[in-house]
Amino acid sequence: MEQLLPDRIDDDDDAAAFDAYSQAVMTAAARVSPSVVNIEVAHKVPPQALRRSRRTPQAPGPDEAQGAGSGFIFTPDGFVLTNSHVVSGALRIHVTLADGRRFGAALVGDDPDTDLAVVRINASEPRLPAVELGESKGVRVGQLVVAIGNPFGFDYTVTAGVVSALGRSLRASSGRVIDNVVQTDAALNPGNSGGPLVNARGEVVGVNTAIIRGAQGICFAIAIDTVRFVVSRLLQYGRVRRSYLGLGGQNMPIRRQVVRFHDLEAESGVLVLSVEPGSPADRAGVRERDVIVSLGGRPVASIDDLHRGLGDELVGVETPLTLIRRTEKLALVVTPAESLSAD
Repeated sequence: MEQLLPDRIDDDDDAAAFDAYSQAVMTAAARVSPSVVNIEVAHKVPPQALRRSRRTPQAPGPDEAQGAGSGFIFTPDGFVLTNSHVVSGALRIHVTLADGRRFGAALVGDDPDTDLAVVRINASEPRLPAVELGESKGVRVGQLVVAIGNPFGFDYTVTAGVVSALGRSLRASSGRVIDNVVQTDAALNPGNSGGPLVNARGEVVGVNTAIIRGAQGICFAIAIDTVRFVVSRLLQYGRVRRSYLGLGGQNMPIRRQVVRFHDLEAESGVLVLSVEPGSPADRAGVRERDVIVSLGGRPVASIDDLHRGLGDELVGVETPLTLIRRTEKLALVVTPAESLSAD
């Protein structure tokens, strides 16, 4: 009997720990689920796509197709956050709340470069259940997180896991890289897109956005600090303002002799393949075959570095641009213009 006592104590401890875990998941789900919504959209199907598919789309109109995703209410007056790829280009948007009520919605703004969008519910009710947004600085690897969404049409599905990694990078459909992405093993499936990733206190710490098909337990969410920044711009402008130079380029290694001679910070840069006539790059004197190595005093080792440097703060601002022309290092001044698309 005495030998059985330690095992009994361990079992009790395990049971207590399991109960605490279960309680944390249940508490988070109970707090957030009323704010999670199911988003249904109708998209126009291009005629060529209809011809290729040789089938009639499942939609109200003969040239429309339906899609669905998740989202969550983040203000009591009906603003909903979701993924850009869920609602971008939609002809109609309908939002269904957890209590079954269904409303039409309008797109406020979207940002394909971070795969985030805001829609607003056309509801007469002045106060709707809204989530509480957390902060990225409080997120830790190994921390319990809960994902809520509508995968494959199964409404308000709850999955739990941990934060697997922080600071990941993910390429958006626009081609730009999304930085500081949260990796989690909380199961996500098609339809979870746009739903919240929350901590044990029910605070949203990310927006679920992507999975790696064929992999298990590797899912991604846009970090909440990125979400806060993008949402503020979408509410103010309907888009995220970014600057552009007006050039096409590709990554290119730089010869070590040139790197050492000019004391460059990186051994690669962006080879300019084309320059748009009349663009900021053209006016600054950038030529084809130049290799950009710095913008605004920050090293540029790749196209991704160049995209990261082209934020809204550079629109209309004279900015130093350093490049290598043949073997000569040149310092130019460029004034980036505003663009609604990736450079």
